[in-house]
Amino acid sequence: MFLKKIDSRIKITFLIILLMLLLIVFRVLFIQVISYERLSALASDLWSRDLPLEANRGLILDRNGKILADNLTTTSLVLIPNQIKDKDLTSSKLASILGVSKEEMDKHVKKLTSIERVHPEGRRLSFEIADKISNLNLSGVYLVKEAKRYYPYGEMLSHVLGYVGIDNQGLSGIELEYDKYLTGENGAIKYFADAKGHKLKLSDIYLAPTSGMNIELTIDYNIQVSIERELDNAVKAFNPDMALAIAMDPNTGEILGMSSRPTYDPNNYKNYSMDILSRNLPIWASYEPGSTFKISTFAAALEENLIDMENDHFYDSGSVHIGKTRIGCWKAGGHGDQTYLQVLQNSCNPGFVKLGQMLGKEKLFSYIKKFGFGEKTGIDLNGEGKGIIFNLDRVGELELVTTAFGQGVSVTPIQQVTAVSSIVNGGNLLKPYIVKSILEPDTNSIITSNAPLVVRKTISKETSDKMRYALETVVALGGGKAAYIDGYRVGGKTGTAQKVENGRYLENNYIMSFMSVVPANDPKVVFYIAIDNPKNTALLSSYTTTPIARRILLDIIDALHIEKQEGQVVKDWTWEDKEYFEVPNVVGMNVSDAKKLLTNWHIEYTGGGDKIIAQSPKAGERLASSETIILLLGD
Repeated sequence: MFLKKIDSRIKITFLIILLMLLLIVFRVLFIQVISYERLSALASDLWSRDLPLEANRGLILDRNGKILADNLTTTSLVLIPNQIKDKDLTSSKLASILGVSKEEMDKHVKKLTSIERVHPEGRRLSFEIADKISNLNLSGVYLVKEAKRYYPYGEMLSHVLGYVGIDNQGLSGIELEYDKYLTGENGAIKYFADAKGHKLKLSDIYLAPTSGMNIELTIDYNIQVSIERELDNAVKAFNPDMALAIAMDPNTGEILGMSSRPTYDPNNYKNYSMDILSRNLPIWASYEPGSTFKISTFAAALEENLIDMENDHFYDSGSVHIGKTRIGCWKAGGHGDQTYLQVLQNSCNPGFVKLGQMLGKEKLFSYIKKFGFGEKTGIDLNGEGKGIIFNLDRVGELELVTTAFGQGVSVTPIQQVTAVSSIVNGGNLLKPYIVKSILEPDTNSIITSNAPLVVRKTISKETSDKMRYALETVVALGGGKAAYIDGYRVGGKTGTAQKVENGRYLENNYIMSFMSVVPANDPKVVFYIAIDNPKNTALLSSYTTTPIARRILLDIIDALHIEKQEGQVVKDWTWEDKEYFEVPNVVGMNVSDAKKLLTNWHIEYTGGGDKIIAQSPKAGERLASSETIILLLGD
């Protein structure tokens, strides 16, 4: 009996020991196999440290590869408090160099942490300050590479590019909209330390940072330079409340240039108010468009076959009454009898009242919606507005006719440019875009790219052809003469919109604008410019926006290598204009015979003899009267 009890105890003890051994084996297997990676990472965290290396943001380039947003290499101050031998001395010396109090620096130096980034006073240090800190040779004090965003052209394209914060995060514009592509992956210098933070004698590991992707814009640098220059000139000349301009390829939706005033320098964005920083006026501003909106009304009337623009007539007496409201023409006494093409050329409000009535509110507002007004275009920039269009049930007879000539509705500049592009490109409403491609940073190979996207059909090709011709006649024969360029078929329409404040129209306070197309027969660019409340000038587009547009259009012609076209509508010359004539060929003639053919110009001679052996300009070119022709004489 006694022996049986001893045998049972031995068996129980054996089973207990066996179970304990099995538990130990399972525990070892769990630690070594299942939890190995997690425990290894925790152990590594105890004795490894990282000195951060910030990655460069991707570059932002124009369509031809010119760098518009770059990076500068700077340094930042990082501390490892456990490695600092004399904390008071270190605090004093760093505080003196950085221009802060010792107490403030003590918060960093004496902080109970494995690694401390000195922020913000130790961020993005100048080379001079970084050298002073480096020369101290203090233990536990490190200078690490950091990237600082740099915009080499300052204010140019600022609202489009946007800016980045101190941590290199995009805060507006392309920098914000494409931040996930532009942001790189940070690297580090990994070193090893004991439990007290003392550096171990093991090799450091360098983990290289990876730069962000490059962004190629649709912007043309040369066109952008012209826009920036002319907007600056407009500000100096007219001191406006604001000014803006957009250039777009009507066949693709690509934005070739965009800017506004007031502007800012993204290198120093902290010096500006949020009102300036956050408002990209070409896509954000919303206002009554005025007579540039007549382009849409006229296209709708043509599409509906309501008028034959060259044969149907309208008589303008100078005003028309809608109920108790008198709507006048800008010309006292009116324009009298005119074709509807002349109604557009003369920007005759009573004529557009008639067109609005002929269309009716359902058709007019259906075209307004087709052209994209009242909704965002979807351009790849933040902060786009959508404007305000009447609800159809609130449109009475007065609202109908005022809308027809661009009053009472509120639209954005980008909406207008997109709508007019569809009117002149054959009737395709395109989604505008400003990023052409996203590129791999090392090889610049294309990762992804935007392509033209047709949102919907607006008008027929036949109507579009008529509108291109009609807009060309406005520049040659109507209110857009100041934009006429001899040899180049320019189309356009002026706009003068009276501003509204608290529901009332302001006196002598207008937004002057000009919408243009070049070449009118084969559009490559739609260009729009607006100046809000210009001072010290006559409130006429011919003195404000149209001459500015002409200068920018000349630069666009050069930038895009647009050639002269035949069939230009001849300008209705006035005594103020210089008339252009074709230069004859006088090479081989004697001087007396040549003078008889060159009576429209001044003549300068170079060389000797009586025979003309060369001439400038060459035969066939057009030259304004009273300009100079140079003749090279020889035997």
